[in-house]
Amino acid sequence: MLRGGRVWKHGAVDVLVRGGEISRVAAGIEPPEGVEVIELAGKLVLPGMVEAHCHLDKTHFGGEWVPHTAGDALTDRIDTERRRRGELGLPNVDNIVALLERMVAAGTSYVRSHTDIDPALGLSGVDAVCAAAERMAGRITVEQVAFPQYGILANPGTAELLEEALKSGVGTIGGLDPAGFDRDPVRHLDVVFGLAERYGAGIDIHLHDAGTLGTWQLELIAERTAATGLGGRVTVSHAYGLGQADEATQDRIAVRLAEAGVAIVTGAVYNFPVPPIKKLRAAGVTVACGHDGIRDLWGPYGSGDMLERAMHVAYRSTFRRDEDIELALEAATYGGARVLGLAAYGLTVGAPADLVVVDARTPAEAVVTHPARALVIKGGRALVR
Repeated sequence: MLRGGRVWKHGAVDVLVRGGEISRVAAGIEPPEGVEVIELAGKLVLPGMVEAHCHLDKTHFGGEWVPHTAGDALTDRIDTERRRRGELGLPNVDNIVALLERMVAAGTSYVRSHTDIDPALGLSGVDAVCAAAERMAGRITVEQVAFPQYGILANPGTAELLEEALKSGVGTIGGLDPAGFDRDPVRHLDVVFGLAERYGAGIDIHLHDAGTLGTWQLELIAERTAATGLGGRVTVSHAYGLGQADEATQDRIAVRLAEAGVAIVTGAVYNFPVPPIKKLRAAGVTVACGHDGIRDLWGPYGSGDMLERAMHVAYRSTFRRDEDIELALEAATYGGARVLGLAAYGLTVGAPADLVVVDARTPAEAVVTHPARALVIKGGRALVR
C-alpha cells in the first residue's frame, strides 16, 4: 500500500495494490494485515510512463561513445546508418537491454519501438528486440512496429518482409513519407493499409514531409482510416507539416483526424516543428510522445527519461501554465497508452499497478524538474526504491 501520497487526478489518497493490480484508491485506507505499507510523505504518484516512439534496434546505448558523422539532411542520416550499422554491430541485444534498463529506472512501463525492416537486414532487428524484451520480462513491456526505414516502393522486397514481420507476431505496421520518400502516396498507403487489414494490425506512419505536402498526406491518411474502419488504430508520428501550417489549416485537419480516429505522436526533437498539441487535444485527437532516436547513428542525444521528454515537448510548445504543461505529461502517459491500445492503464481500480513516485507537489513541477524516481512499480512489483 502507498500511503500519504498525492495521486495525480485524485489528490491526497492512498493506493492499495493486490495481485499486481490497483485494488483501491481512496483516503484513509486501513492496510490489510500483512500488507507492506510504503509512506510517501506527500510525494506525487503517477502512472507508469509510456514511450510511444523510439528505435531500440538502432541504439548503441551502454556501449562506447560513437561520434556523429552524418550530414544534416534526412538522406544523409539514412545513408550513414546503412553504411555504418554493420561496422558497429547493430542491432545489439546488450545495447537494447542497457537502454531498457535505463527506461525502467526512469519509470517507463511501456515502449513502442519502430524496428527497421529491410532486405539487407531481414528480421534481425525484430529478433534482437524480442530477445532484449525477453531478458527484461516483468520489468517493461515492449511492442514493435515493422518500420520500412528505407521506403517500401523505393526498396524492393520490403513489402514482403513487412508481411513476414506481421506473420511473426509484430502487431503494428509502419510507413515512411509516402510522397516525399516513396514518391507514390496512394500505392504506399495501399500496401500499409492492405497489410493492416489482412493481419489485424495497427498502423504508425513516420511523416516528416513538410508544408502542404505533409498536411495533404495527413488528410489522405485520415480518409483512408475512415474508409477502412481502422479508427483508433492509426497513428502518424512527427507530422511536421501540421506544425508549420496556418491556424485555419490546423483547425480543419485536427477535426478530420479526430473524426477519423488518427493519433499524433511527437518527439519535439531538435528544431523540427511540433504539432499544435492544444488544438489537437481540444479537437479530441489523441497525442502521445517519445524520444525518437536514442544514442544512435541519427544523433547522440536521448536519455530514456519520459519526464524529461515531456519537458522538451512542453518547452517546444511554449507551455508555461501548469495546465498546459500537464498536457505534455498526459502525452507521456495516457496518450501513449491510447496509442498502444492498452486495455487497462492508469491510476484507477483494476488497472495494472504500474506506478511512479517522484518528489514533486504537482504534475507540472514533475515535468519541469523531472526529479529522481523515488519509487517505480511494475505489475505490483517494486523495481526502484
